[in-house]
Amino acid sequence: MSFTNSFETDVLNWGLTAGSVTRPTAWYIGLFTSNPTDTGAAGTEVTGGSYARTAATFTVTGDTASNSGAVEFPAATANWGTVSHIGVFTASSGGTMLVHAILTTAKAIAIGDVFRIPTGDLDITLD
Repeated sequence: MSFTNSFETDVLNWGLTAGSVTRPTAWYIGLFTSNPTDTGAAGTEVTGGSYARTAATFTVTGDTASNSGAVEFPAATANWGTVSHIGVFTASSGGTMLVHAILTTAKAIAIGDVFRIPTGDLDITLD
């Protein structure tokens, strides 16, 4: 996983200055068919076919945050393409991407498929 430049700036401001940082109150997982970057501007997010970012919650143990519940997207009503990357956002649309990563295994999503991330399978680690 990689943190976006925006999120890295927020972490540094929160940890090393007296400045305030607005903390997100919700997190959403987005699916991509191409690589998003640290600027949060690139990458091709899935659109259409009943796709919508899906809410996620996290728990933190040590230096790792993991999804505390399964993340399940709606069944595709059109081909979504091959999902190869994911992002964590602050909103269900728009918002700010905080983190992005390449999937261990890309997955072609066809009509009727459901993309799922089981509980504990999405790990975000600081080291």
